[in-house]
Amino acid sequence: MIKPEKQLTIPTPTAKGPQFKMPVKLKDRRRVTIYLTLLVLAYLTMVTLPTMLPDHLNLKTASLTFLQNIQIMFFHPGLSNTTFVQLIQALLESILLAFLTTLIGSVIAFVLALVSFRQLVPAWVGLAIQSFMALIRAIPNVLWVLIYSVVFGLGANAAVIGLTFHSVAYLTKVYTDSMEELEPDAIETMRAMGLKNGPIIRQALVPNFIPSYLSWTFIRFEINFADAVAVGAAAGAGGIGYQLFMASSFYFNFHEVGVIVYLILVFAILLEIASYHLRKRVMGNQ
Repeated sequence: MIKPEKQLTIPTPTAKGPQFKMPVKLKDRRRVTIYLTLLVLAYLTMVTLPTMLPDHLNLKTASLTFLQNIQIMFFHPGLSNTTFVQLIQALLESILLAFLTTLIGSVIAFVLALVSFRQLVPAWVGLAIQSFMALIRAIPNVLWVLIYSVVFGLGANAAVIGLTFHSVAYLTKVYTDSMEELEPDAIETMRAMGLKNGPIIRQALVPNFIPSYLSWTFIRFEINFADAVAVGAAAGAGGIGYQLFMASSFYFNFHEVGVIVYLILVFAILLEIASYHLRKRVMGNQ
């Protein structure tokens, strides 16, 4: 019997091309750019800040005065130029201003969000609406109030229109983004079944959009309340903002400023608790 010869296996060398190192990732480049920008801004701040301070400023004395005012505000609050009932009424005026502007803005913004929702309308319609809303959001809320105060005069009318105008632009953006994050399968299935936009909105879009609607609306209500305080004196809208302006800039009474700040903080905490329980109840019922 002839045994087969052993087969010789000659290793074939694999061709190795030139070794290239991977370039810096795009994310790393962005991080380096951000760090360099922050360093440049920090350097410019350190260089220009001493030139902005007046020559007669005593930093130690100013710091001690600031700490004393903070101590008076938070540890020794008191009223002398107004009453607690008047402050409560002023706080309610600011709350009602924020509530009205948020309510009107949320209704208009919901309609505009539906009109700009890409699964319901052509893409160019949504792009046009979102671009216009972005232009409105680019101008600060307080500035819109001042612009309308020139047209309607100082008062609550300019504050209502200005806050509502910016609320519509803000809520339209976040409402549309929340709708885009919903699962598109249900909408596509209902559209394949021949249903029109009305039943799709009622049965598929609105039930899943309610938690996001409540969350963003409450966030906007908090923003409008802060802006209502800010424009209380600037636009002559009154409210707790006017009382704060009088106590701090007219009477220089930091005891009253402390009482007003505590009232605003208490309302902000109550609002956060109420929004949490409402969202929890709505999401729990689904």
